[in-house]
Amino acid sequence: MIDIKLIRENIDFVIENLTRRGGDFTYLHEVKTLDEERRDIISKVEALKKERNDKSHQIGKLKRQKLDATEVLESVAHLGNEITELDSELKEIETQIKDYLLSTPNLLADDVPLGTDESANVEVKKYLEPRKFTFEIKAHYELGEKLDILDFDRAAKVAGSRFVFYKGLGARLERALINFMMDLHTTKGYKEVIPPYIVNQESMTATGQLPKFAEDAFKLCNKEWYLNPTAEVPTINMHRDEILDFGLLPLNYTSYTMAFRSEAGSAGRDTRGLIRTHQFNKVELIKFASPEHSNDELENMLADSEKVLQLLKIPYRVVNKCGGDVGFAMAKTYDIEVWIPSQNTYREIGSISNAKDYQARRANIRFKRSKDAKPEYIHTLNGSGLAVGRTLVAVLENYQNENGTITVPEILIPYMGVKTIE
Repeated sequence: MIDIKLIRENIDFVIENLTRRGGDFTYLHEVKTLDEERRDIISKVEALKKERNDKSHQIGKLKRQKLDATEVLESVAHLGNEITELDSELKEIETQIKDYLLSTPNLLADDVPLGTDESANVEVKKYLEPRKFTFEIKAHYELGEKLDILDFDRAAKVAGSRFVFYKGLGARLERALINFMMDLHTTKGYKEVIPPYIVNQESMTATGQLPKFAEDAFKLCNKEWYLNPTAEVPTINMHRDEILDFGLLPLNYTSYTMAFRSEAGSAGRDTRGLIRTHQFNKVELIKFASPEHSNDELENMLADSEKVLQLLKIPYRVVNKCGGDVGFAMAKTYDIEVWIPSQNTYREIGSISNAKDYQARRANIRFKRSKDAKPEYIHTLNGSGLAVGRTLVAVLENYQNENGTITVPEILIPYMGVKTIE
């Protein structure tokens, strides 16, 4: 969450920055007013407690001297009730402030482009030119169904729409991509993690999924449990309420998990195929970095994510997302967009983001530069390394052949054991 000190000392800057996301953030003036009331009440409570302590000492002294303390006792009798009432008022105000801050997005980095939606995202670079096909291009779901490696109809019978059965070499390709990505990232210094698939309410709140995006999550019958929406949630929360060793920074994790999303608000969008499903595999990159190095680590993470598509030899581009398109908890985000031949366009396959200290404040993750130093909030970064299902889409479509077979990318042959899916 945003540091309340920033709102207290420079509210105009905060509102101006957040307005670049679109929307009205003038309610933060109310937060500033509540913060002033909170600090005033704290001062009153401290004064009353001091008065009570001073008079308690006075009463004790009078009793030791066997003198009458009635008058002093009467003068202190009301203090307890006053302190209780003020504490109750303070708790209510602090809850209001917290609710406001939990629903307020992160401040944007200075180099985030202006714009209200993805049309204003700025292209940073491209890799490879799209292949020129000499035959009619088929979509991945057509290829998958014809080859009997993807089965959407039976998945719909078993679970519902936006699910899939991976079968035969389709299942092997999914597994090969997971293993390839995890092997690649661990050689780059990331520690491998397979986190829980279920996370609690505190974890979802810490990374920014709650309370703002509750409708996007799959909530379990236990009111405190949610199906994991991305490996970012459990992996960031691995260090919740901890003070990290500065000498070990940056901490780098590559985390594989199955992810679950309700896809609220996506009715009618990408209803066929693997682009937008309720359940999907994902390899995530997570970094915990010191504030002065987090921007460099963002660039490093972007390069590590790009390496997946470079080794697969699939065209992609990188865009710097505009203010209106940057995620709620993030200060800056690059999107990697892979070329999808059947759609004749680039589609997002991974987001690489720097949350700076926003998630760390919510999760209380700090570090100390030395044993005696004051704890500081860490910077958290996360990125897709990559979304496995969408990578499989890119492989099927970019490596399709006229006869309906799929040439296996050279880097995946050791994982697949075959050169062609047919």
